[in-house]
Amino acid sequence: MAKFSHDFVETYRGLEGFGFDRDTDENTVRLYLQRFSDDKMMELILKRLEEDELSQLFEMISRLLVKYLTEEEYHTLFLRDK
Repeated sequence: MAKFSHDFVETYRGLEGFGFDRDTDENTVRLYLQRFSDDKMMELILKRLEEDELSQLFEMISRLLVKYLTEEEYHTLFLRDK
């Protein structure tokens, strides 16, 4: 059984756009992130990113994880090792 899922992108039928309201913004970012992290998309774009872009992306994600997740949440939700 898979540890990770991207169900939202498969089922969401609401408004997609940014700047309308907080709920729509959150849903749009969630859609973009799930589409962006698709395996085929990653295979293509990672090879094309410049080294500094790759580093910036990694550092931004790392900062968000440290800022918004407890250690327990990090292990349970991100690493899925608990």
